[in-house]
Amino acid sequence: MRFSYSLISHILRTTRTRTNSSSVSNSISNTNLLLLFMDNTSKSSSFGSLRLQNLAQQLRLYKTPPSSFFDEVEEQRQEESAGKLVSQVGFAESSTPIVVNPERFQPKKAAVLICLFEDDDGVLRVILTKRSSNLSTHSGEVSLPGGKAEEGDANDTDTAMREAKEEIGLEPSTVNVVTVMEPFLSKHLLRVVPVIGILPDKHLFIPIPNADEVEEVFDAPLEMFLKDENRTSEEREWMGDKYLIHYFDYEAENKKFMIWGLTAGILIRAASVVFQRPPSFVEQRPNFRVPKACNGDNIMP
Repeated sequence: MRFSYSLISHILRTTRTRTNSSSVSNSISNTNLLLLFMDNTSKSSSFGSLRLQNLAQQLRLYKTPPSSFFDEVEEQRQEESAGKLVSQVGFAESSTPIVVNPERFQPKKAAVLICLFEDDDGVLRVILTKRSSNLSTHSGEVSLPGGKAEEGDANDTDTAMREAKEEIGLEPSTVNVVTVMEPFLSKHLLRVVPVIGILPDKHLFIPIPNADEVEEVFDAPLEMFLKDENRTSEEREWMGDKYLIHYFDYEAENKKFMIWGLTAGILIRAASVVFQRPPSFVEQRPNFRVPKACNGDNIMP
């Protein structure tokens, strides 16, 4: 915790003086002022620099935009909740049928962590991983820490933080979660929710990659995902709508990385929210509509 010891000393001296010369009420008032000052400073310092404090305040006000995908998922969740409610109050299922299409596609849940911190030059950066080449899906690709939800996860934040700890050793206590973004749909039709967290002190994080899942842990400047530098794109089509897949070339410590697909799309959106401006290129996001039915071979191109 960082605060001004000279200011605290001044408050204490004033408190003692007023106690001797005036009333106890002034002493109590000044003591409360000291405690309030220390409490507020402690809260502010937990977010690091003034810039990170302001960013935290900004992101806490973020509201997810309207999304047909989000609405469909929420509608589906309400249908499932209605079914659970009927069973809980004891009505026989045969007498109170719930109209839910058993063949309707239900995307599995996943969450990723967008962990932001400032480097020594004050540049806002995001933690990324290169997945193990031995994984069955997305092997060797760059991704954000995260994964599928498990039964014990209370919400998307729990999923993202648990996975980050398992994958790269990032302790949840060192990260301040500030907002949750709208869901994305992965190529394997996972509902992926980005969770934005702030790491106030980058020195608190010493990467411990899980060798079974992660080959590399690195970071990149978040603002690069708004710039048309070292970027290419490719047009694809999903459910009759055309969209762009973005590819960003990035080099760190003489190692080259390709950041593309869902990860690039999430980071473009996150950078737009953080810096409050659109990218300098045509984004053309996919329309994340949930298919009514799906088989194992139905994936986004």
